[in-house]
Amino acid sequence: MARQTPISRYRNIGICAHVDAGKTTTTERVLFYTGISHKIGEVHDGAATMDWME
Repeated sequence: MARQTPISRYRNIGICAHVDAGKTTTTERVLFYTGISHKIGEVHDGAATMDWME
């Protein structure tokens, strides 16, 4: 079941950069250091949360 979060608690950001500039690496660290994710996914391992399409 999806987590119910009030719209007032949403924060949307955009990260734009050239290819291989570290966008996914940066977002993985943001998720980890804010407590959203408990593991930093690595791009080269295919374990990055932000590279998942579901």
